[in-house]
Amino acid sequence: MTRARREHSWLLAVSISLLATLLATRASAGNISLPREVVEGMDKIYSGNPDAAIAIAHNLEQSEPDQMLGYLLEGEARWWNRYCAACELKYGIFESWKRERDPGDEAYFRLADKVIHFSEAQLAKSNTAEMHVYAGIGWALKVRVYGLRGENRNAARAGVSARAEMLRALELDPQMTDATAALGVYNYYVDTLSPVVRLMRIFMGIPGGNKEEGIRQMELGMNQGVFLSVDARFILARSLRTYDQNYERALSIAEPLVTRYPQNPIFQLLLGNLNAELGRKEKASEYFHEALRLTTADAACGGCAGCDTDCSTCLTRLRGLANSSLAALH
Repeated sequence: MTRARREHSWLLAVSISLLATLLATRASAGNISLPREVVEGMDKIYSGNPDAAIAIAHNLEQSEPDQMLGYLLEGEARWWNRYCAACELKYGIFESWKRERDPGDEAYFRLADKVIHFSEAQLAKSNTAEMHVYAGIGWALKVRVYGLRGENRNAARAGVSARAEMLRALELDPQMTDATAALGVYNYYVDTLSPVVRLMRIFMGIPGGNKEEGIRQMELGMNQGVFLSVDARFILARSLRTYDQNYERALSIAEPLVTRYPQNPIFQLLLGNLNAELGRKEKASEYFHEALRLTTADAACGGCAGCDTDCSTCLTRLRGLANSSLAALH
């Protein structure tokens, strides 16, 4: 895997988990309860059905236009469709790679801006940890697409803003385990940068990281987080595979994803990829065949809920990747 690809990957992964921090905060805080609709929406996303989550988000946006949960849920769902549609098999790794700008990107950025503006307005009234988390997630939503487009400077600046908000949230409430895990993602990936990019990071004033501390923080979120536990598992498994080539440990971390969400072809492909790296072709084939089944027309109808363009592109891409992965085993 080339260094340029590695630099691109960290920008994507720095923020993949940050949206869930908001939801975990609402669920774990003593005087805050997580709305049933949001729980259902997040479950739809992780089950491989982001479009169903978008429908739930739209209902929330219409019923509570002055609240940000609907916009956050929609942003997270749309990100998973975009991540999926950008996935490729390169260097033997199943992952999303750089793509060009997409017409839907601006609408996605507007969702992120709404979250940031709502948060800032509330922070002007009351300085709470919850609102700093909201603001940080808004910035993190932007990092994702900037990273996917290879706009490293924009992604880095937005990532620093997200990190600052999450740190402020922890200052106000040190018990936010999911916020700690989100910072762990930052710590891990920043510490994997090449010397040249590290020099650029210093020049730009981007805070450094510590990979081992990042792993510890992600494990904390994986084991103790509320909603971030799923994101932390997904990110940590991919990180250990891509950067450390620790396939056995990555596999043990990723397996619960398929156990809990067997309908998600992305998780099936990840486990197939890890088993292939370990030389376990028969097991890898099982996961790849299941991913292929989940992306066929009959299975997709239930999992896509009236597929929009993003969802259709995603299913087509994953179907092709499942076939390519099976061919690569022989």
